[in-house]
Amino acid sequence: MDNRFTSRDLSYIALGAVFIALCSWISVPTTIPFTMQTFAVFLILLLLGGRNGTVSIAVYILIGCVGMPVFAGFTGGIGILLGTTGGYFLGFLLTGLVYWLSERLFGGAGLTRALSLLLGLLFCYAFGTAWFMLVYAKQAGAVSLMTALTWCVFPFILPDLAKMALALAVSSRLGGRFRTR
Repeated sequence: MDNRFTSRDLSYIALGAVFIALCSWISVPTTIPFTMQTFAVFLILLLLGGRNGTVSIAVYILIGCVGMPVFAGFTGGIGILLGTTGGYFLGFLLTGLVYWLSERLFGGAGLTRALSLLLGLLFCYAFGTAWFMLVYAKQAGAVSLMTALTWCVFPFILPDLAKMALALAVSSRLGGRFRTR
């Protein structure tokens, strides 16, 4: 199996990273602001596949690390990743890796894709919440798991599931146009 990236792969990976950045800037102003960032992560994985989608997520995170304002609220820099919500960004990578592994083991059938995204989201929540609790404890004092979940996960479950459903619908409409293998 050839593991090299083609020019087409690299182009789609770059466009995927840009798409995630653009969607992170789209914010629904509520008490807890919701962005379309998770929608972009889901859609990129569905359209590009596990390998290229995960690399696209990694490129997005690296671009943000070097200070480009690609994160929510036009922010960037390593400080964002080292902050309380940084674990959720790294959790996006876990979502990608779970999706990629599932794709390799079980193929890319519709139900498998949806379950892979759901499992990836659970890994993202788990890692992000553990990270939040660790960083928050260093900055302000210990916080209980239930409090962290109430602040960081529960308000996002329904919106994230809606974004996942939207990504599945859009990707099914677009088909395999962006897959290079």
